[in-house]
Amino acid sequence: MPDAIGLDLGRRSRRLRVDTLIRLRWLALCGQTLAVLLVHFGFGFPIPLGMCLLVIAISAWLNIFLRLRFGRSDRLDEPTAAAMLAYDIIQLSLLLFLTGGLTNPFSILFLAPIMIGAISFSSRITLGLTLLMIVAATTLTFLHYPLPWSPNETLDLPFLYNAGIWIAITVGAIFIAIYASWVAEETRKLADAFAATELVIARERHLTQLDGLAAAAAHELGTPLATITLVVKELQKQLPTGSAFEEDVALLSQEVTRCRSILGKLASLDDESGDFLGEMSVGVLLEEAAGPHRDFGVKINIESEGDGPEPVCRRNPAMLYGLGNLVENAIDFARSEVTIQAHWTARTIEVAIKDDGPGFSPEVMGSLGEPYVTTKKDRRAKSEEDSGLGLGLFIAKTLLERSGATVKPTNQPPPGNGACITIRWPRMAFEQGRRAGRNFDESPKISVKMT
Repeated sequence: MPDAIGLDLGRRSRRLRVDTLIRLRWLALCGQTLAVLLVHFGFGFPIPLGMCLLVIAISAWLNIFLRLRFGRSDRLDEPTAAAMLAYDIIQLSLLLFLTGGLTNPFSILFLAPIMIGAISFSSRITLGLTLLMIVAATTLTFLHYPLPWSPNETLDLPFLYNAGIWIAITVGAIFIAIYASWVAEETRKLADAFAATELVIARERHLTQLDGLAAAAAHELGTPLATITLVVKELQKQLPTGSAFEEDVALLSQEVTRCRSILGKLASLDDESGDFLGEMSVGVLLEEAAGPHRDFGVKINIESEGDGPEPVCRRNPAMLYGLGNLVENAIDFARSEVTIQAHWTARTIEVAIKDDGPGFSPEVMGSLGEPYVTTKKDRRAKSEEDSGLGLGLFIAKTLLERSGATVKPTNQPPPGNGACITIRWPRMAFEQGRRAGRNFDESPKISVKMT
């Protein structure tokens, strides 16, 4: 369960498609060409038309090359896609250099590559694109051809106005980069959380389906085994006493009996009357959820007690994974010990997962369970590159709530210390789907402790 976060959660499919960049660039080139021709021929303003069309033509040839080099469904890795957007910033800078610098109203288009980069790339690459744009804007503030204007008039804007344009574009780029990056990061982590959930549940379902496959195999092997049994019995009848083969046939008969016993067990795996893999008590549920996390140097204590016999539920992969994530999160914070306490009554079943760590900080307490809230970067139970995204609590809370539980994260009251996550099910919801014939009845109080 813990290594599910390290899997490819569909991030490759969320990369920028080459076709998307090509279409956006064609749109920009058409707009640039129309603007240049309109200014020169429509308004009669003098501009270096040949140089402007050359800059546009180079981008057009780049688009043609990309169309021939890549398929429509190909996706670029981050560095390559970022290089494409960096080229667009430089190309726009050259056009603005030839047509008035930042005083050109179309200088606002500097924000377009920043927006695309902030939505699609990591913060580091977005920062690089933003710095490149700021350098280009700063250069254009001092170095540029005159703004195209009527030949009989001169338009000289004061430096303070030019500085104001630079500040507006720079601040706008930084704001868009930060805002779009945050929104995109939240969206990506939500997608990662749901993808991780689907992967884990699919894996658990494969495991729980093994009993059906075993039963099918037992059914198919039953006929040839019956034939072998019949042949062995006939051989035992026909062999004379003291035959050299008597011992071998007896051994063969013994092994046939053993095979029949094994196949009988396999065939009963999907039978409700003997579904020992399909049902689990509270203690077994907690032990199975905590088992994979006992090798991280933290002691795990499991305590179960309640009124009447232990509740039994159907094996639920989502419930197992949710509890496992909460145990793992407790181990990440614990100094030396994690305690899992289960208590049940005739109406409710409650599980409390406690650690002896520092507890939840006040600033994240109100946002716990959101996929973009992480509480610790130095994780004991995970070493993957993508750990610490805040996915654990989100996945656990979502899956457990789907099973009918409520999840409440708190800190332990003084004099205790550490965090405490309480999961509470209505008993009817917890036992939903269990095999018939096992009803709750009042019995003496039972207490079980496992360490």
